[in-house]
Amino acid sequence: MKNTGVRAPAGPSQFVPVSAFDLVVFGAAGDLSLRKLIPSLFHRWRDGQIPDESRIIGVSRSEMSEGAFRALALESFRKFHPAEAIDEGEWSAFGRLLRYVRLDAAAQGADWSPLASALAGETRQRVFYLALAPSLYGDVSRNIGAAGLRSPGARIVLEKPIGKDLESARAINDAVGSVFAEESIFRIDHYLGKETVQNLIVLRFMNSLFEPVWNANAIDHVEITVAESIGAGGRADYYDTAGALRDMVQNHLLQLLCLVAMEPPLDLEPDTVRDEKIKVMRALRPITAENVRKATVRGQYGKGASDGGVAESYEAELGRPSRTETFVAIKANIDNWRWKGAPFYLRTGKRMASRYSEIVIQFKEIAHALIDDRRALQPTRMVIRLQPDEGVKLLLVTKDPGPGGMRLRYVPLNLSYAEHFEARYPDAYERLLMAVVRGDLALFMRRDEVEAAWKWVDGILGAWAEDATPVHPYAAGTDGPSQAAMMLDRDGRSWFDGV
Repeated sequence: MKNTGVRAPAGPSQFVPVSAFDLVVFGAAGDLSLRKLIPSLFHRWRDGQIPDESRIIGVSRSEMSEGAFRALALESFRKFHPAEAIDEGEWSAFGRLLRYVRLDAAAQGADWSPLASALAGETRQRVFYLALAPSLYGDVSRNIGAAGLRSPGARIVLEKPIGKDLESARAINDAVGSVFAEESIFRIDHYLGKETVQNLIVLRFMNSLFEPVWNANAIDHVEITVAESIGAGGRADYYDTAGALRDMVQNHLLQLLCLVAMEPPLDLEPDTVRDEKIKVMRALRPITAENVRKATVRGQYGKGASDGGVAESYEAELGRPSRTETFVAIKANIDNWRWKGAPFYLRTGKRMASRYSEIVIQFKEIAHALIDDRRALQPTRMVIRLQPDEGVKLLLVTKDPGPGGMRLRYVPLNLSYAEHFEARYPDAYERLLMAVVRGDLALFMRRDEVEAAWKWVDGILGAWAEDATPVHPYAAGTDGPSQAAMMLDRDGRSWFDGV
């Protein structure tokens, strides 16, 4: 089966093919590669974006043949995408793009000649994807340079988290930057590849209805929630060195906050957009030991009903006592003219009641109610759902049709991507991988963004340590500790719980 790169999905959207490329995936036998990267590349190949001349070279320390690697990739695809029918002939054709090289890429003095041989013979775009622990980024980058594999225009992709604090982030950035120029470093955050996240800029700046009221004069507050129903599980040992603040807030939630809060960019050039995001980071009010208990809540899940069964506590999964937070809620203030007085409430946790990610823009109450029963009134809200069902809702109060007086109903104007766009659109990793090949940096984090985020998060970590901020228990399968609700209640607000 020959992929000519000219096919397109049904519907109005067409996938624009990229030029042939070489993608080297370090950590190819790991979870990220098998669960996300290779399936994403298969989808882009199947839709005609990736030409057959491209090569996807898996690199890991595991001893296996090229055929075994291809078989492992197919087995993993079926495991992680059980609902998706796969054509054997199609997968066999895609499998010819997959190569395998056994190599300990972080070790000094390792023999890189097999990888050099696998890359030889073609002059094309070269991408190195580090699906590895961040502590290995510097060593692998230096080894790529020493082996002479950094071809002109070569790019490197780094997964989050970039370090565990500001100091380690700077060390990683320095090490990778000693081999690759900043414009060749793609720091990936898959949330930035989600369709609704990208649509934030369009909604805000290309609809005259919203931009005039997108400020503290009209908006009461913003909520950003990333809830997971799963626990730490097999990642418990790693997770105990990170916690919810490092694992989720420093990257995912702060990036979403920046896109909601930033000023209009002059254009959509990558650095223009990122310049506006960094201004938001720098305007975040520091959280100190004096206000950390009012501005943050830490939690850790205990045993409870979750995902249709009974889940063990975090400490039981870990096998030892721990003060690591699996839940965090934060009241963040942005000290600039647009957002002064309109807080951003951030919330993320494991073993919560359900899995979802959403942004809620809550507008202020109307100045004068036309009815006596104000309890019947609900504020106007825009709900931007990132997962599991991407879409946007504008929640409004309307009159309930029919006789019987003025009865009010709170109803959504609903834009569901699944309902309104029939064609399958690429998921976050698919979109971001193609952006790397094209060299589009707009959806990736710049060094100063990463370091500014760590500076603010380090302040919270330091305040927790100085204050000995408690870690409150919550039962698995709930929405976190009650103290998170109390934090908003003190402000006369509450978390949005859907319609």
